[in-house]
Amino acid sequence: MSILIDEKTPILVQGITGDKGSFHTKEMIDYGSNVVAGVTPGKGGKTHHGVPVFNTVREAVRETGAQASITFVAPAFCADAIMEAADSGVRLICSITDGIPAQDMMRVKRYFLRFPKDRRPMMVGPNCAGIISPGKAMLGIMPGHIYKQGSVGLISRSGTLGYEAASQLKALGLGISTSVGIGGDPINGSSFLDHLVLFDKDPETKAVLIIGEIGGPQEAEASAWIKENFSKPVIGFVAGLTAPKGRRMGHAGAIISATGDSAAEKTEIMKSYGLTVAPSPAEFGSTVAKVLQSA
Repeated sequence: MSILIDEKTPILVQGITGDKGSFHTKEMIDYGSNVVAGVTPGKGGKTHHGVPVFNTVREAVRETGAQASITFVAPAFCADAIMEAADSGVRLICSITDGIPAQDMMRVKRYFLRFPKDRRPMMVGPNCAGIISPGKAMLGIMPGHIYKQGSVGLISRSGTLGYEAASQLKALGLGISTSVGIGGDPINGSSFLDHLVLFDKDPETKAVLIIGEIGGPQEAEASAWIKENFSKPVIGFVAGLTAPKGRRMGHAGAIISATGDSAAEKTEIMKSYGLTVAPSPAEFGSTVAKVLQSA
């Protein structure tokens, strides 16, 4: 099994005819994803990579039954694209876009609260690599060939460290059930905890690797929940051990501003709640392998 997406999930691409949307749509189709629709205002009625293009998300959902969306939309307009997808009944929204203003994401979060819990969309991102269930479907921009199908769940704030973990696991003959890039922005659509709940229910996921970063409380909150509620081994890592305090480091969310925000503090929090912490990015694969052997 997998979480969020599989080979049957009907996907629509917002911004399908743009440069990035076009390139990654083809990559997703070639991987085996079920891309059923694209949306570019003003280009409805055309096809792109053999996929019908619509002017609005509502029209695309009505005609194709799309349930998941990925947004390749410029930062200034991406919040509106996300809310359009939610308003049209899309249940899973993945936003790759980097640079969405924090105030726009606050507006998106408030908008989602209008939906009853049982109909509230799941959002992944923004500023993320996306989602992949290896061997089944890809909803993102990751290099699909480095992922092997298997039993390790992966949740990462960093796209490239997620790639590194996938590559190391594959080299060791281990694989991934689903990899979720939640993004590095200070306000994102979903957290480690949101996806840990799903991995806990997936019978084929035997362990989970979470890769965090400096800044924000997500890693600490997830670690506390894991100790009380999670039934499978969890391996953790926090990037940014050498980051100077108080300085923004690349990702919009990667800033140390309060107690508990640094990589060293988060690492100690993870250990205190019983997580196994990988010593370095070079040891993602070997650490996961040791935990699985002893489980």
